[in-house]
Amino acid sequence: MQYKTILSAAVAVGVATAQSTTNITSLIAASNLTALEGLLSSFPNITSALAALENVTFFAPSNDAIAALNSTGDLATLASQPGFVQALLDYHFVPGLYYAENITTTPQFPHTALNDTAFTNVTGGQTVECKLEGTTVEIVSGLKSVSNVTTANLNYTNGVVHIIDRVLTIPSNVSTTGVDAGLTAFLGAANAANLTSTLDTAQDLTIFAPNNAAFEAIGSGLANLSTADLTSILEYHVLNGTVAYSSLLTNTAVKTLEGGNITVTIENGAVFVNAARVVNADILLSNGVLHIIDSVLNPNNTAVRNATATGAATAYAGATAVGTLALTSGVATATTTNAALVATMSNVASGYAAATASTTSSGAAATGVVGAAALFGGAAFLANL
Repeated sequence: MQYKTILSAAVAVGVATAQSTTNITSLIAASNLTALEGLLSSFPNITSALAALENVTFFAPSNDAIAALNSTGDLATLASQPGFVQALLDYHFVPGLYYAENITTTPQFPHTALNDTAFTNVTGGQTVECKLEGTTVEIVSGLKSVSNVTTANLNYTNGVVHIIDRVLTIPSNVSTTGVDAGLTAFLGAANAANLTSTLDTAQDLTIFAPNNAAFEAIGSGLANLSTADLTSILEYHVLNGTVAYSSLLTNTAVKTLEGGNITVTIENGAVFVNAARVVNADILLSNGVLHIIDSVLNPNNTAVRNATATGAATAYAGATAVGTLALTSGVATATTTNAALVATMSNVASGYAAATASTTSSGAAATGVVGAAALFGGAAFLANL
């Protein structure tokens, strides 16, 4: 499934209304975004570079959003990291004009201006998720942090601004994100298979990570696995060189890092990978995307989901739970629960719809959203892997 097309009439209206002579710093001042104005004034070189961007959408944090980040001390700590402020601001800029009325319940995953390899390893720049939840436009970033658009469609010379109520979170690697998502067994398995560095740093990955319950269900089968076996199993959960968001998945076979194929099936909004159900989708990573599944995949058992089956499937015949969760020794656990990351859903593809890519004129950046072909190098990339 691809991204939503911006209707020509909407594009025409958007381009026409964007013919403003206001620059971005003036608009920020006029919108009483004093905290953001103060942050930008401390980094004039960054401000000049951002002001020069054309045909862009800027998600501008409100005063309360910046105050909330500052009150925890996180902003000062993060700002001490070389390049962080530039990266954070870059992450709030999206090439293309995204008007609120063109964001729907079908999620869109546009690239941002963040392409510093110290913070991201996604081709084309790190992404955000834009979607409509009820009547509110939500921008979802790292750790599934949700920022609501509180004031939309403020036009300036080079683009459009939406004020948001929470600073976007730059996505982290799978080791950090997995702790917050409670994926201790998966992270422990990656450590045991010497795959942690690959999963954290390789470019453009899609990871289907089994939750702890999935590993617990086959505990007896994990005890005698060799490192080579464990490596093969984990690599079978990874797509290499492909960032496959759920709105892009179709009914097809996909080649994995292990070399074998997994089969993606969509049934009434539910997404299955072989016989495993995706229970939490589109968790953004510094180098791709993570989908949580409810059973461990087996490269030697590629059976697909039985349409009449209930509960989590197992691809390991004879394996049973043993009462303890294997592979978790030495793995960090989260001190607080991130509800968005540990939530489970049966129909992660609800509201998704196919669409085509929009184009732009005068050599400008794409207006609206870029189609899947431009994002992933092929209109049917999944089918061709």
